[in-house]
Amino acid sequence: MSTLDRARRHLRAHPMALDAAIAAGVLVCMVAGSFVDPHSERGVSWGFRTPDPLSLVLIAFASVALVFRRRAPMTVLALTGTFSLVEAVTSDPRAPVAMSAVIALYTVAATTDRPTTWRAGLLTMTVLTGASMLAGPLPWYAQENLAIFAWTGIGATAGDAVRSRRAFIHAIRERAERAERTREEEARRRVAEERLRIARDLHDVVAHHIALVNVQAGVAAHVMDKRPDQAKEALSHVREASRSALNELRATVGLLRQSGDPEAPTEPAPGLDRLDELVGTFRSAGLRVEVARADHGTTLPAAVGLAAYRIVQEALTNVQKHAGTEAKAEVSVVRVGPDIEITVLDDGRGEDGDPQTGGGHGLLGMRERVTALRGTLTTGPRYGGGFRVHAILPVKTSTAVTQSPGDPV
Repeated sequence: MSTLDRARRHLRAHPMALDAAIAAGVLVCMVAGSFVDPHSERGVSWGFRTPDPLSLVLIAFASVALVFRRRAPMTVLALTGTFSLVEAVTSDPRAPVAMSAVIALYTVAATTDRPTTWRAGLLTMTVLTGASMLAGPLPWYAQENLAIFAWTGIGATAGDAVRSRRAFIHAIRERAERAERTREEEARRRVAEERLRIARDLHDVVAHHIALVNVQAGVAAHVMDKRPDQAKEALSHVREASRSALNELRATVGLLRQSGDPEAPTEPAPGLDRLDELVGTFRSAGLRVEVARADHGTTLPAAVGLAAYRIVQEALTNVQKHAGTEAKAEVSVVRVGPDIEITVLDDGRGEDGDPQTGGGHGLLGMRERVTALRGTLTTGPRYGGGFRVHAILPVKTSTAVTQSPGDPV
């Protein structure tokens, strides 16, 4: 760091010392100006003169006042303006005490607002210039009188320009800081949304396949001794369900890989085109399921198809877990205008027939998926027993809504 940089940092840390240095410099200029005579009998020339003692006293008081110009700018302007007014009316030859008023007026303009600058500037210019023209020893049109008007105007204008520049720089910095905070908040929001999406997918995959494994494992244990062929078939279903779970988990976890990691799976996300395969896994686990579709020829966006698939998967998983062994499920997929409606009904009468009392996250995950696509979801018990899941999803929606960050395509 250079000597100049260290000096600037020190002055910024001690503004009173800077004001004292400025006041000392103004004192030297005013004292030097009081001993110079720019007039002579032959025109404008430079000579030496002896100032009035009162002028030197006023110069000293005005310089001391400037030391406190940052702490009380209006008070300092009033004091320096009064000293300049007294000097303009009483002194002959005149000393440049008005220089202190110009510095004080600059400080007022730089530290206050524009209306205050206008009022203080006009008052200072009018009083000092009028007093110099009317009560001074020189003619009203003398250059010294006009100089007071010009210098006070320059002081007010320069201070207002500095204040405007500071306000502009502050606004730019504040806008940049706000933009940085907004970027950080947006990043945190996207991370939270991605975590919810991944948790939702993992829940759907694990809950479905583990429920199938649990059912088939129970069947195998029950018939192992008496009907080994049926037990073997059940274990085969267990193996198939576990393989499917691993594949889907691998695809979901693959989305979390970094760019330098091994290549992630490229298998497309499941949709309603795999509905028969999904229903088949439940039927092989012993659940009676009927499917009715009236959506032929409908091409769904990837996010809508995935949401519909997961809703049916979770709803049938809840039927298998909560509705009882004798329950029957009905799945319907219908295209109604711009929407597609998915309905899953069951007639279960098990002791734990209401999935809403299970304390899991399945229904919550369904609702989050549907809400993300601007659809509607209705769930609740049916009259006479059983449970109903009804979802309405828009077929056509904006890309920003239909595809969550990181969804496979």
